[in-house]
Amino acid sequence: MLVGLAVAGAAPAQAQQDQRAVQQVLVLQSADRGNVTLDRFTAEFRNALDRQAGIPVNVVQVVVGPTGSFAAPDAAILAFIRSKFADRPKPDLIMSVAGPAAQFAHRYQAQLFPGTPVLLAAVDHRVLEDMTLSEREAVVPVANDPRGMVDNILQLLPGTREIFVVLGSGSSGEFWRTQLMEEFKPFAGKVSFSWSTDLSFPEMLRRCAGLPPHSAIFYVTYGNDAVGAAYSDERVLADLHAAANAPLFGVQSPYLGAGVVGGPLVSIDELGQTVADVANRILRGDPPKDFRLKPQPPGRAVFDARELDRWGIPESRLPPGGMVQFRAPSLWREYRSTALAVLSVLVVQALLIVGLLYQRRARQRAELESRRSLALAADAGRRQTMAALTNSITHELGQPLSSMVNNAQALQMMISTNRAPEGTITEILTDIQAQGRQARQIIDRHRSMLRSREMSARPTDLGSVIRDGLALVSHDLKVRGIEAAVDLPAGPCVVHGDHVLLQQVIVNLVMNAMDAMADTPRPRRRVSIGVAVEAADVRLSVGDSGTGLPEKLDGKLFAPFVTTKAHGLGIGLTIVRTIVDAHGGGLSACNNPDGGATFIVTLRRSAAPTAPVADGAA
Repeated sequence: MLVGLAVAGAAPAQAQQDQRAVQQVLVLQSADRGNVTLDRFTAEFRNALDRQAGIPVNVVQVVVGPTGSFAAPDAAILAFIRSKFADRPKPDLIMSVAGPAAQFAHRYQAQLFPGTPVLLAAVDHRVLEDMTLSEREAVVPVANDPRGMVDNILQLLPGTREIFVVLGSGSSGEFWRTQLMEEFKPFAGKVSFSWSTDLSFPEMLRRCAGLPPHSAIFYVTYGNDAVGAAYSDERVLADLHAAANAPLFGVQSPYLGAGVVGGPLVSIDELGQTVADVANRILRGDPPKDFRLKPQPPGRAVFDARELDRWGIPESRLPPGGMVQFRAPSLWREYRSTALAVLSVLVVQALLIVGLLYQRRARQRAELESRRSLALAADAGRRQTMAALTNSITHELGQPLSSMVNNAQALQMMISTNRAPEGTITEILTDIQAQGRQARQIIDRHRSMLRSREMSARPTDLGSVIRDGLALVSHDLKVRGIEAAVDLPAGPCVVHGDHVLLQQVIVNLVMNAMDAMADTPRPRRRVSIGVAVEAADVRLSVGDSGTGLPEKLDGKLFAPFVTTKAHGLGIGLTIVRTIVDAHGGGLSACNNPDGGATFIVTLRRSAAPTAPVADGAA
């Protein structure tokens, strides 16, 4: 409770010629140094006054309240004050600090320095209730709110049943005990109050150490105990904080950080600045009666985080707008915006990384699926092709097998009649061997087409691939009455590729050409196969004289399951393009000027000699 505030330090006397440019302020203090509230007010008032005055100000401080068990007679104090100004000009302003000093200044203003303005500063409005102010008196009062502090205690500690009030002894303590008892009447039946005014300092500490459960301590002010010993606020608060078994509360802002939990506190810093502003304006000549300010109420509720943690008080019980100080250093609280920005960047980066990893894995899965699909589609395509070539196989194998049977029967007849010349037998056996090799080549060629296999790229003669492919469809060409015209270079045209897969390209393109000429008159049915060797590439073209490519398939010709056939699967050209892409080549198609269409396959040329074809593929 703001009972007495003081400003310390009187400047040393200056030379007579300098004093005219220096203003004198007499500060009447209610208590000696050691009161944490008074000391804080003194420092803030003096600093603010020095900033605002513009000229030097000498501050002379005199304590007019009792110190310990000593209380000087008023006459002695008046004589002492007058002696302080015996060798210097009289004060330009008399300022009292808190209640006892305000009463002294009001009572003896005419006897001190007649005509000098008086500023009653930092005095509780209750002390002024019985005063009749003169025109020379200005007032900057405060409105301590003990009832509001009790409400604050009950909000933070709803189960509180007893509040121990810490007050100093003497007339000031009795005054405030009377005032507080009146203030606390609304809490009758809810909370009981006990007082320290009749206890010595050690007794007060023992009492606070043994308070019953659900108690709180309300620190108002101290100064003197019941035996007249004087104690500073710093010591009282420190010893109370160490000994008490209940939370400690107070109404002045300097108490925060010294052991009190907190609440709506009177800001001593703001009060010091306000008093300094009024003092400076009076020194400049403004009438004191113009400064009868309204009492300054407690400000924003402020709390000590360390005490909240010590007594287990959750922050959810704090009043709206309450501020918490003395928190432990926290990266989140001190750099929340920066942390949120960094966290946002990290989250975005993490999401991008996860997204990229997901896309990469999805792409890898898609590539694997594509390869599996290619293998399955290639197998399906080969099987579909071979199903269509069954008649060709039967026809091709029928001729050598029939020749072998006829030769064997003829040889048997010659041997049985003993009319077989030696040269004839050798000739017949040679024919049988040649016809057997021919049948074996036919079987191996078709078996290679049916076998599932990985791509094995090596130098391969494209002419050999074309011949083997045409051999597979030769019977179908004859049955459909289609002429196959092949234009190959004189020398070998070597590409880097897989013989069987390239053979499947030839077969698919030729069979598509044959299907495209289903409605073409027989005399005009013609498949043209040409090879052109360039500097770095070999161009293979397969053309027909059919109906040509429909315009609606522009851009979709090689897409899966796109077909112009009534019973087609739509995978033949897709397989062709996939095989050509795997060889690093290109595939295109266009309509011929005279009808039909031409497909062009471009493959990389190889300078290496051709390798033998495995698995009997020829």
